[in-house]
Amino acid sequence: MPIDAREIENLIRASFPQAQIKVEGDDGAHFSAMVIDESFRNMNRVQQQRAVYAALKGKMDGSNGELHALALTTRAPD
Repeated sequence: MPIDAREIENLIRASFPQAQIKVEGDDGAHFSAMVIDESFRNMNRVQQQRAVYAALKGKMDGSNGELHALALTTRAPD
C-alpha cells in the first residue's frame, strides 16, 4: 500500500511536534524530507537521522516497508 507525504509528515510530527517539516514526493515510495528541530542541537547528523527514522515506526523496514526511500535532511534551527 503506497504511503503519501502527509502520512510521513504526521508520523514525524508525532515525535517532533515543534519541528519545521517539509516532505516532498508523489510516487508513493520515494520521498525527501527536511526536519528542523531544537532537539537536534547536540546530536550529530547520524543521531538526528536515526531519531527521525524511529519516528517512522517501521514504515521503512526492509523490502516490506511502505516507504522505499527517504532522502533526509536534519538540523537544529539557526
